[in-house]
This record gives sequence, C-alpha cells and structure tokens, in this order.
Amino acid sequence: MTPTARILVVDDEKPLVGVITSYLEREGFTVLPAYDGLSAVEIARAERPDLIMVDLVLPGLSGLEVCARVREFSDAYVIILTARDDEADKVAGLTAGADDYVTKPFSPRELVARIHAMLRRPRQTLPEAEAIVLGRLTIDLESRDVTLDGELIPLTRTEFDLLAAMLARPRAALSRRELIDQVWGPDWFGDEHVVDVHVGHLRSKLGDSATEPQYVRTVRGVGYGLGPARA
Repeated sequence: MTPTARILVVDDEKPLVGVITSYLEREGFTVLPAYDGLSAVEIARAERPDLIMVDLVLPGLSGLEVCARVREFSDAYVIILTARDDEADKVAGLTAGADDYVTKPFSPRELVARIHAMLRRPRQTLPEAEAIVLGRLTIDLESRDVTLDGELIPLTRTEFDLLAAMLARPRAALSRRELIDQVWGPDWFGDEHVVDVHVGHLRSKLGDSATEPQYVRTVRGVGYGLGPARA
C-alpha cells in the first residue's frame, strides 16, 4: 500500500463521494473530491493525483472527456465508475485511457481492495539497455517513451506495462491471466477480457493489425505475444 497516495474522486452524487472519501481516508489515502468534469480536470492538473476515480455521467464534461483530457498531461491510474453493467460503457472508458472499471452499485470495501491492488501493481523488470528496437518501433526503457518512426506515441501506464510484460519475455505466449498478474498484479480481480481492450488500444496507437501483426500477435487459445505472427 502507498499510504500517502492521492486519490481524486469525481462524482456528482455528493453523498457517494462522502462515503468513498470516508473509507479511503481510513486507509490512509489523501482524497481530493470533485463533483463535475471541469473541476476534475483542473484539480488533476494542479494536484497531480496518483489515482483518479471518475463517474461516466457528470455535469460539464462527461467522464470519458475527463479521462481523455487528463491523459494529455497525466499518467495517473484511472478507474471509471458506471451505473450500468454495459460492455459498451466499459470499452469506451478503457479506450479513453482508463485502466479499470467498477460497476455501480459496488461495495466500498471492494472498491478499496481494487485501489490497493492497482497501487501495488508491479513495474516490469526489463533488460538493461538504453532502448529496444522492434522494426520501426523504439522503446526507451528508462523514460518509458515509445516512438514509431521517431514520432512519440502517447501510451498510458497500462499500455506501456503490457508492452513491457511482453518485452520481458519476448519468446513467450502469455495468457490473459499471466498478463494480468504482471501488469495489474496477482491481487487484481475482474473480467480478464479487460486485457483484450487494452491490447486493442495499444495496437491502434502503434498502427498494428490483429490480422497482420508486427508488434503484438494473438496466440490463438492462449493470449498474446511479441512480434509478427509465426508460421
């Protein structure tokens, strides 16, 4: 656990924010409340939280817009809150740059457990080198910068960590569970297909293709691996 972690909680339901704040403060976190989208972006820019929880439906800016704007200047972990168990909502949130999602109604204890698991997420142990080159792609391991033909690709923490997990085992075919253990941590619980959404977003940013992959290949019946499809 990171006792001094700063968490921005964004929801227009003030009683809910109060309940979440009470639970998080008891766990030693510093909580920054916000009740609309514009305030959330301003607070995130000024206070640089470690993790942001944001409802999808907000006055001013939607949760998706908040997430997209925050991703322009922050790599904080983002958990989206959605009132509907709707796959489209989850995919939209993850595509906008969120790392995880929680469906309302939820148990505050479950939410706290999810936050602890996310903040304990391990960083990948990569080979010592200034950079790794994969075709037109260059991954700077120290700065966590990824460039394609010299142009910087703005990856989220989760997207970079997924790429790093595959770089750490370049010959392996990694299952969704193995990737979750490496990126989200073994304490993470939820739908393992969250990996597919993040891999899809990573491929899109890299200009990669699921059918003719150059960087991230699908291993049928297993999961994902690094590099082009193998004959």
